[in-house]
Amino acid sequence: MKSIKPGRGPSMQGFVGSLFSIIFGIFWTFMTFSITKDSPFPGTQIFPLFGLIFVGLGIFQAVYHYKNATGKERMSIVDIVDEHEEKDPLNERFGRSEGKKYCSSCGTNIQTDFRFCPSCGKEL
Repeated sequence: MKSIKPGRGPSMQGFVGSLFSIIFGIFWTFMTFSITKDSPFPGTQIFPLFGLIFVGLGIFQAVYHYKNATGKERMSIVDIVDEHEEKDPLNERFGRSEGKKYCSSCGTNIQTDFRFCPSCGKEL
């Protein structure tokens, strides 16, 4: 069975975008901290925390995209690959199996990879 998976390009682009997110988060944190540290208004000290959120999400996405771009078994949605080349990680994760297969002519239980019935010889 063929699977559709994206190439490694989108994941590498996501990794580079995550690095920009981390840099922006660090810049945002320092800039807003220096602006709001002497602010007379209550609640302005919240703004530097948004930079920490950017950094945290950027690190998470950078790790995910880097592993997906460089790993052998990657989760993807655009390339068409054979199951012998690369297994589908979602099928392994959720335990999807093809189930039992029966001959339409004689009803014999057969293996899922057979093309002909071993009992009556009909093509499946």
